[in-house]
Formats: sequence, C-alpha cells, structure tokens
Amino acid sequence: MKNVVIAVDGPAGAGKSTVAKIIAKKLNINYIDTGAMYRAITYKAIKENINIGDEKALIEIAKNTQIDFKENNIYLDGKIVNEEIRTPEVSNNVSKVAQIREIREIMVDLQRKMGQKYSVIMDGRDIGSYVFKNADFKFYLTAGVNERAIRRYKELKEKGYDVKLDDIIKDIEIRDEIDSKREFAPLIKADDAIEIDTSNKNIDEVVEEMMKYIN
Repeated sequence: MKNVVIAVDGPAGAGKSTVAKIIAKKLNINYIDTGAMYRAITYKAIKENINIGDEKALIEIAKNTQIDFKENNIYLDGKIVNEEIRTPEVSNNVSKVAQIREIREIMVDLQRKMGQKYSVIMDGRDIGSYVFKNADFKFYLTAGVNERAIRRYKELKEKGYDVKLDDIIKDIEIRDEIDSKREFAPLIKADDAIEIDTSNKNIDEVVEEMMKYIN
C-alpha cells in the first residue's frame, strides 16, 4: 500500500498544527510540522548569536543541522526543542529565515524524503502548492488576523510570556506579508486545496470537517 500524504497549509495561527496533530493520531500516521523545522534553524542561529540578516551563515547552519520528528517531538541535533522554538523571539524572526531559497530547498528535500518513507500529515505554508503537489489530500486553513492574534496571545500568556495583543497583531501581519510575497515557494492556496475558515469554529469542528473529506 502506498504512503498517504495529507497537506495542511495556511497562515500563522490558523490552527494547522493543532488539528494536524489530532488527525495524525486518529489515522495513526506521522505528523510533520514543517514550520517547526524553520523555527529550529532560527532558534539555533539565535542561540549561536548569528545575525538573522547574514544569509551565508544561516545557510551553513541549515546544511549542518539534523532535524527529525519522533512521536510528535521535534529533535534539533538529537535534542527535543518543542518549547525552545516557540518563543516570541523565534516567532518574530522565523519568516526572515524561511524566505531564504537555499534553506527552503534543504528543508523541502528533507520533507519529501519523510513523505516517501511513511504516511504523513504535513503542515506549513507551501506543502500542497510546492512540496507535495500530488498530495492525496490538500487543505488550506485560514482565519482573520485578529482571531489568529488572539489565539497566539492566549497561548503565549499561558506559557508566562509578557506580551501585548497589538504587538502580536503587527507581528502576524508582517509574517503574512513576508510569507505570501517571498519569491520562492510563497504562501498560496493550491488550486485543488479545500479551504476551511477556522475563525468561528472550534478545534473539534475543524477536525470533523477535514475527516469527512479524508474518510
């Protein structure tokens, strides 16, 4: 039986990771958070005091970094970094790292290898439009900027970060612009993707809607 690939794309805060994790468990397949891969590179660069504007140094980091996923954990050079990659500092810089073509090519190659090895549900910005154009199922999750910002605000507050909603709204608007206007593999809805607006839906409703298509 061939591997199944489910692509889930959309902007920051639309709920991709949350629903993809639940569906992965329901279907007993691997969940790959591609955004976390770019976050891991960003986190490593910050930790090593690399200037986020230094493309050559960032590309070198990407070439010499091991990223893997096991049981819903992301491993950076053999260490679980689930929480470390979710800080506001990483969030504010990840789109700048992710727009570098050479880094995307390295990550996309890794993502495709994962999809060839086993069945996956993969979320990101360009999975259905670029990484897996022939994915078995393609979804595009979206929500209003304010709704996405409120979700991120609550999430960060629960983790103890001192953040302001206005700042998060600005950050999301900047990330949306960088993600959708980058030259290589930008954030776009694939023509054959099923679009779901999650603004007025809870997690269970979104999962149920997606599962109907998959089943």
